Amino acid sequence: MQPWFWPAVGVVVGLPVTLLILTELHSTLERRGSHATRIVMLLRNYVAPVGALLLLMSQAHYANVEFTWTRVVATVFGFLLILVLLNTINFALFVTAKEGSWRSRTPSIFVDIVRIILILIALGVLFSVVWSTDIGGLFAALGVGSIVIGLSLQTAVGSVVSGLFLLFEQPFGLGDWLEVNGARGRIVEVNWRAVHIKTARGILVIPNSSLAGGSFLNLSRKPSPFELDIVVKFSTDDPPQQVIDVCMQVAADLPAAVAGELPTITPMSKAKYEVEIPIASPGDNGSSIKLFRTRLWYAARRADLHLDGDLTDNFNTPANTEAAVRRVAPALYLTPEDVPVIAPQARLERWGEGEVIQQPQSIPEGMRYIISGTAQIATPIEAGAEVRFATLDRDDVVGLTALTRQGVDARITATSDLAVLFIPVAVLDGLVGSRPRLARDIGQEIDNRRTLAIAALEAAGVVIPPGTRIFG
Repeated sequence: MQPWFWPAVGVVVGLPVTLLILTELHSTLERRGSHATRIVMLLRNYVAPVGALLLLMSQAHYANVEFTWTRVVATVFGFLLILVLLNTINFALFVTAKEGSWRSRTPSIFVDIVRIILILIALGVLFSVVWSTDIGGLFAALGVGSIVIGLSLQTAVGSVVSGLFLLFEQPFGLGDWLEVNGARGRIVEVNWRAVHIKTARGILVIPNSSLAGGSFLNLSRKPSPFELDIVVKFSTDDPPQQVIDVCMQVAADLPAAVAGELPTITPMSKAKYEVEIPIASPGDNGSSIKLFRTRLWYAARRADLHLDGDLTDNFNTPANTEAAVRRVAPALYLTPEDVPVIAPQARLERWGEGEVIQQPQSIPEGMRYIISGTAQIATPIEAGAEVRFATLDRDDVVGLTALTRQGVDARITATSDLAVLFIPVAVLDGLVGSRPRLARDIGQEIDNRRTLAIAALEAAGVVIPPGTRIFG
């Protein structure tokens, strides 16, 4: 039996089995979304085949094969083993690092530098072993060359090193908001040379050495929430406390407002008010200011306040109100003679898209008949989610429980610009007393909405506690 027989048998039998095992392992890791799939793929596609080839060619002295080719294959195999080893170390130390640990805080540039150094050392050892190369002179030349280059570029290298130490300290990270020399933006890229900040005017590139040698403000790592600061102006005839209450309500309902943190409203001279709103991120600053100003316009009109000193309101006029009452007269069982009597007691309101018309657990102070626009009814469930179960359109009613003085578990939100006719509960009491059919219609609509809500919640797999009032 020839000496090369068993190595050949090992390749013929062992290589397919190894590839089969590595393929199954790769599929398992890929289903789990593991980052180790790259290492297994490297082993399967390159290391195993080249290793098998090297095993066969190592028997070159038994066949007419040049020994140089064996060294070439051995070099390739050694290089592949170096890649597998480095990827395994990277996976074990950094990819699987827990959030907040020193491994997760290590900048990628340091990992890359160490990887390059290890590759150079490993390649030197590989050539020394396989090709019997004297690498001592090579390392000496590299050392002398590094000293010469370092001395000639000491200023540039110094700034790079200071930047690298800044990255190692990591006073900021991707997604953080920085304020540097009056410029404010979000970090979108961090590399060995500079930090890229996305501002309202474009991408601002700041060298790491400048950050290391200067001062900057990390807005994302404040001990308290970031505060949106805006100044609004009203008329001097508007009661300050009423202005403060309206601003507080609008600010608290912003999507980016931090729950449990109250806005601060400070009166200033000439009917101006400084509004400070705790928000979740500096990234919400621009959108929150826009949304606050938009919603404040609607809220000020509903409260008969005069934002920016505007004393005119061409919407909530006696003529428009009477026309709206005449429109809903059939639903309220009003006669033509009743309309001029009811109209002065009603009022027209406008709500902006996204405004909450009725909060859960609140008791409606009257009923609102939709003149134009749409609204959505939803009931909150666990973890801040909610189930939407009905859309209100023209002639639908918000605040069906105003007569019974009951709070409800539903939230009603405007899904477009909404115009409604508000009928106070005192007026409704008088109408129901002389029109029993109105009370019957309201009760039927409450039952209809409750049926819709129960069907939607059951479809979502939500258990409804007994006594829950989820109509709107």
